Amino acid sequence: MVNNAVLQFTDRAFLAHESMASLEAALPASMLAFIVLGFFQSVVAYSGTFVAQFYGAGDLVRCRASFRAGTALAVLSGLLALAAVPLGDWVFETFSRGADVIARQEAYYTICTAGGVFLFGQMAAQSYFTGLGLTRIVFWVNLVGNLFNVALDPFLIFGWCGLPKLGIAGAAYATVAATALQWLILSVAVRRHDRKVPVPPSTSTLTLHLLLRILRFGIPSGAYSILNIISFTIFVFVTAGVGHVEQAVSNAAFSVCYLLFAPMEGFALGAQTLVGQCRGRGDDAEAMRTGLRAAAIGAVLAIVLSLLALVLCHPILSLFAPDDPSVTARFHELGGTLFLLMAAWQVFDATDIIISGALKGAGDTTFVMVLMVVTAFGFWLPLVWCVARWHNTMAALWSTMILFVAVLCAGSLLRWLRGRWKRLKVI
Repeated sequence: MVNNAVLQFTDRAFLAHESMASLEAALPASMLAFIVLGFFQSVVAYSGTFVAQFYGAGDLVRCRASFRAGTALAVLSGLLALAAVPLGDWVFETFSRGADVIARQEAYYTICTAGGVFLFGQMAAQSYFTGLGLTRIVFWVNLVGNLFNVALDPFLIFGWCGLPKLGIAGAAYATVAATALQWLILSVAVRRHDRKVPVPPSTSTLTLHLLLRILRFGIPSGAYSILNIISFTIFVFVTAGVGHVEQAVSNAAFSVCYLLFAPMEGFALGAQTLVGQCRGRGDDAEAMRTGLRAAAIGAVLAIVLSLLALVLCHPILSLFAPDDPSVTARFHELGGTLFLLMAAWQVFDATDIIISGALKGAGDTTFVMVLMVVTAFGFWLPLVWCVARWHNTMAALWSTMILFVAVLCAGSLLRWLRGRWKRLKVI
């Protein structure tokens, strides 16, 4: 997960030196793309929880059938994602400002969304290995793919070696190409793994049955992801009204924020997998302990990484700061404030995302979705609207994030400790 965050960070650092318009366009465009792709991605990824629970129960046949069902969902999702390509034009032309920025947003969104099938296929194969607990191969394949992406970036963004200068579209093409490479490598790895551990083949009827079960639990999980990203994207578009320089600083700070947040997504996936395996074995007591251990580790790591980001604040911001000295001073001043606010919410955010992962591993996906809806749309966004109306500064808007993640964290942790997830049966 850190590896993926480094990729996004590198992309935006390249784009910052291509033009300020590209940096300003990158975050809204990638967020909208993830709204569309994130739902399907999360539904496909939930096949990994089925793999984990069946693996805990010792049923390798249904592990393979869960992977096949996840792959079928990936292909279907890729076709459905194509229908959402025209959505980007409408959203950016309605809510964004500046013809140059809008054109760049539309290009990035269209390319990433059209190539979504590679992301979904990669996620199905990745979730199979993660469900089995074989996470090292996932790391190495992502590392290879992301190094390929970073190597492509300057050639396609800046037009090195006589290639056309594509700007932000080049970054999108590099991302899609790297994802396709990752899916290819993982697919080969799945075949090699299957030959090492031969089991009777699963039937098409079993695969179809599991596909429907994955949809039953995966759709709320996908809805949770998309609602989370929708609320955050609305927040990003609201902050765009503060000013161009402020928006560029905010985008740069969020790029760093994802570097801090990404390890927590990894721990959340670890908690989801281990809780799933425990539930497959029927060991709810160990599942409870596993979720709490993961959350404790994540909270400590969040503190350490936040302090490190504060210490390195100035050199990190220098990677994104424009060359104009009159703007650079404002860029660093506001960036320092946003880094402090970011550090303040990281512990709550880490605990929430990891406990939410544990709840998903237990099958409690509907609660996680409902909590997100109530907290984000019933509390946080109305608060953002009030702040934007009466005190529209970037620091004030970012401050609302602290209250949002604190409430979200309290709700997730309380649900986990009460143990109502023990009544649910996924397999």
